[in-house]
Amino acid sequence: SPHLQVYRPQLTSVMSIMHRASGAVLATGSLVLVVWLTALAAGDDIFGFATALLHHPVGQLVLFGYSVALVYHGLNGVRHLSWDAQIGLEIGQVYQSGYLVLGLTVLVTVALWFLV
Repeated sequence: SPHLQVYRPQLTSVMSIMHRASGAVLATGSLVLVVWLTALAAGDDIFGFATALLHHPVGQLVLFGYSVALVYHGLNGVRHLSWDAQIGLEIGQVYQSGYLVLGLTVLVTVALWFLV
């Protein structure tokens, strides 16, 4: 197994690590969604408090990070599905799709935050 201190990071290895990390962020961030929905069911006072926490700058940063992880993980998942269909497996295509996923992640996340 390649060791991180032996091999120089490449786009493919970094994106693989980021895909796993974004999955962990999504799993953890889903707990925030569950807390928010539970607060909604608990009543106006608790829901107002939970909403105020999410409107705080730190809460906004958490939501932004969650949205970046969601968009990246989704787009990179489509990339992996194309590989399962034997599409885009040449090394040049792998790098091209990797850069495409990174660029689209930025564009879609920015568009999402400007629309919301």
